[in-house]
Amino acid sequence: MPTSKIVYLGDLRTQATHLQSNETIITDAPVDNNGKGEAFSPTDLAATSLGSCAMTIMGIMAKREGVDFAGSEVEVTKIMSSEAPRRIAKVIVDFTMKTPEALAEEIKAKYVRAAHTCPVTLSLHPDIEQVFTFTWEVV
Repeated sequence: MPTSKIVYLGDLRTQATHLQSNETIITDAPVDNNGKGEAFSPTDLAATSLGSCAMTIMGIMAKREGVDFAGSEVEVTKIMSSEAPRRIAKVIVDFTMKTPEALAEEIKAKYVRAAHTCPVTLSLHPDIEQVFTFTWEVV
């Protein structure tokens, strides 16, 4: 069964529908590539998927181990190559991990390792530099 269906809406905009849930995402070409920049660009989604995937993998581990990461946040910065061909050169993923109690350094390291093994991390081309930083906060 297909995962999604994408319809070109014209004017460099698409609508992607997740077929299982019927949820939609609009994409727009970025301003620096002839678009309006009014929605995620396809490369924005690729970079954002990295942060979402890493957080999900850590969340799966945390749920299994009884660790609460609710309220944790990820900021993603996508950097495009200045050289042709147009492509993502670097993705910076800044995690702010919030827990109700302090975690031991070896436990934190286990979650950091897990983030680096998420399916998106392993699927991106090796030329795309991936930089992960973690800040741990007790809330």
